[in-house]
Amino acid sequence: MASTAGAVAVMGAGAWGTSLAKVLAEALEGTGAQIRLWARRSDVAEQINATRYNPAYLPGTLLPPGIRATAEAAEALDGVTTVLLGVPAQNLRSNLEQWAPLIADGATLVSLAKGIELGTLMRMSQVIVSVTGVDMSQVAVISGPNLASEIAECQPTATVVACSDSGRAVALQRMLNTGYFRPYTNSDVVGTEIGGACKNVIALACGMAAGVGLGENTAAAIITRGLAEIMRLGIALGAKGATLAGLAGVGDLVATCTSPHSRNRSMGERLGRGASMQAALEGKDGHVVEGVTSCESVLALASSYDVEMPLTDAVHRVCHKGLSVDDAMALLLGRSTKPE
Repeated sequence: MASTAGAVAVMGAGAWGTSLAKVLAEALEGTGAQIRLWARRSDVAEQINATRYNPAYLPGTLLPPGIRATAEAAEALDGVTTVLLGVPAQNLRSNLEQWAPLIADGATLVSLAKGIELGTLMRMSQVIVSVTGVDMSQVAVISGPNLASEIAECQPTATVVACSDSGRAVALQRMLNTGYFRPYTNSDVVGTEIGGACKNVIALACGMAAGVGLGENTAAAIITRGLAEIMRLGIALGAKGATLAGLAGVGDLVATCTSPHSRNRSMGERLGRGASMQAALEGKDGHVVEGVTSCESVLALASSYDVEMPLTDAVHRVCHKGLSVDDAMALLLGRSTKPE
């Protein structure tokens, strides 16, 4: 594939990566820009190119002709100055180690993953800097109430493009702006990432509550108290409260905790109905449920800053320590009363 000045690479052809490739192709239509979508599996890339559909991850969505899929990272990254990284959080480091030599100097690297790395307890932007050695000003994060299936259907939503370099943030904002997808810029990378990583864990709790038959009052309480613990951790790490009260915090939290399209909420619901962890994971159709891993790394990060996160702790105990969902709910609902 020849080098194209107007090419953008999306590394990861899961539901989120594919839906953002579609947004880019529609936003940049008529500019001559090519959207290169890297797929881990060659059969997925071949199917996208042959049919303009990605049935494995985004069934039923016709993709614009401006998208070209490939299973070769060198092909996807050749001459590209904007790279969107759409692989799961725990796989980002290993993939980037292979891709780093292929990335152009000065490129803008955009994290689409929502999680905290196990072991290092790094946010995704920190992983990117650690592996590639780029300046943090070259790293941006996209996060918000962005369920991939709804974006693919062109349902209106908004998102946050966070970057310490306002010029790069604005360039990405323009690149992603469509009639249905509205990006807002923000300089608070930490807050945007913490909101995205933690909300998946709270969504698991919401799903568990629904699975055992609890209703809207419980869901509202979990979302509200979940936001409180996300804000405690975020502020301890230097995030701005306004970020977590906005699209990347409350917005993403509400969407993920309430939607049947949310993989984390659906996983929690299966657990609440009595499925084992193994059975619940097997029902996820090949999609990664980030919250199952994130609850462990988020809890460890909170502990290192002496931040109390009881909901995250309860989810962690269910997912990794064998606690039953019924006992987890009793634990949360039976906590001692205190001022809010």
